[in-house]
Amino acid sequence: RRKLRSEVAAAFPSLSTEQVAELVPNKEELNVIKIHSHKGEAITVYMNHRNPILFEVEKVLYPTVYTLWIYPDLLPAFATWPPVLQKLAGGADLMLPGVVVPPSGLPQVQRGTLCAVTLLGNRAPVAVGVATMSTEEMLAAGMKGKGFAVLHTHLDHLWEYGDKSSPPTLAPLVTDCAAKERAGDEEELQGKEPEQHLDIRDLSLKDRDTCAELGKEELPENRAAEPAEDGSTEEQQEAEDSRTPQEQMDALFNQCFFHALKCKVKKSDLPLLTSTFLGSHMVSCCPAGKQLDIKKSSYKKFSKFLQCMQQQRILQVKELSKGVESIVDVDWKHPDIKAFAVPEGFSSASAAQDSKSEDREQVYHAPEIIPLYGVSTKMIPLFQESGHRKGSVLSSSEVRNIIINYVKSNELVDETNKNFVKVNAILCDCLLDKSEQDEISHLKWDELLSRCLERLQPFHQVTFSGQEPVVRKGNIEPIDISIAQRSSNKKVTIIKNLELYGLDPQCVANTLQQKVQASATISPAPGAKDRVQVQIQGNQIHHLAKMLLEEYQLPRKYIQGLEKAPKLGHRK
Repeated sequence: RRKLRSEVAAAFPSLSTEQVAELVPNKEELNVIKIHSHKGEAITVYMNHRNPILFEVEKVLYPTVYTLWIYPDLLPAFATWPPVLQKLAGGADLMLPGVVVPPSGLPQVQRGTLCAVTLLGNRAPVAVGVATMSTEEMLAAGMKGKGFAVLHTHLDHLWEYGDKSSPPTLAPLVTDCAAKERAGDEEELQGKEPEQHLDIRDLSLKDRDTCAELGKEELPENRAAEPAEDGSTEEQQEAEDSRTPQEQMDALFNQCFFHALKCKVKKSDLPLLTSTFLGSHMVSCCPAGKQLDIKKSSYKKFSKFLQCMQQQRILQVKELSKGVESIVDVDWKHPDIKAFAVPEGFSSASAAQDSKSEDREQVYHAPEIIPLYGVSTKMIPLFQESGHRKGSVLSSSEVRNIIINYVKSNELVDETNKNFVKVNAILCDCLLDKSEQDEISHLKWDELLSRCLERLQPFHQVTFSGQEPVVRKGNIEPIDISIAQRSSNKKVTIIKNLELYGLDPQCVANTLQQKVQASATISPAPGAKDRVQVQIQGNQIHHLAKMLLEEYQLPRKYIQGLEKAPKLGHRK
């Protein structure tokens, strides 16, 4: 961590020592993940509070959007139109016609400078990129051509590794500078105020015309929204002026705490790491334009804040492992939780998010899997009487009826013992090996049917709830659970083939991570195209078995590796 802190301080000199310590904390959980990009580049991702905070490519550190939302002025920022974000998230670079030139001018950067990309009207960055030319070259080129090679955006796969929160709403600083410039211009050029305003509008309209296809209607809406936002913040500031900054931060922590308990945390989430509760749940409940900073509160430490809440018997915190605290119980009937009113603007969004998360948990139903059988070349003579050709796909009951009808129509039932069937030439060729053809003249009914099913091509039909059945060749691969050993004799549990059963590997990884409080990652499954595997620290087969068999109701025969669970009673 000390090495990472020094690298962060060297890469981002604008960060203070305290800010670097906040970004890379001493005692809180910090995970390192190795991933590969679509181009095959090896990328190291640093995770804190379940969110990626930094990523490293070819020994160069870059901040993620989660970090830039905490430190929005860390990088020089260039604004673009809101519709451009979808293009950037899809892998496009930022072209200069999509860059909005503010009245105060563009930030001065050199070629290769790391920059942030924001949306018009909001200072919160939505992308990280490298300038492909200097500011002077951009202006000299008439704001045409590629401006920034984009590395990471809001809504991309790296963002999905985190809590998938949305950018906060931060008022742009440019408007303040522009206002000061206009005030200075008024002193120098009296009586020319209307012309000055007209010039600024013309400049904005020209910028907008160059990006007409990127959405002409967004600019007036943003301009109309800005005064309203400024007005609301001014009213809040007037109301909060009577309280000290410390009292305001205490009130903000209380609000986010009760909001998170009421709308975000469910009983199934417990035990919940206190760092996860703060970073994922409380931060997402923070109002737009505000940031939670425990050091600016009277508590100074989040553990002291939770102790205070524990004294009020709202929740219970325990140290389940050395140095790591978790919330183990919450009294949702506590008067303070019941009396808390969700702030306006959050209620509908929170309810929607909760309903989505509940749907995600409840909507999964184990698929109906039916084994099917295809007519092979060798079996054609036996099935052609019933009108079936090579490749015909049948169920086991259909195969059984066809065989019974064939035996009866050809009078092959043994007259002395009706449990046996006489083997004619066609049955001999289709069902008997060469070594058996001179020895076997009769077969029992059950042996006749089992031999027939064995010699047909295996197929299977999968039917997911509310969807049309899907027929595939071969037998369905079971969910494969294995234990692997990593460095320092550490064990990891690897789960494959979840997609075949309609399970989202990322959702399974997130659920497991919360249940067992261990790091879980997603990586491409070796030898399987378009499939991924879940890897989680430790032998977690007991938890997996409970989740797959009891919660997801999957039949045990479709799960392979449950016998590798650790034996109970031998834990040291």
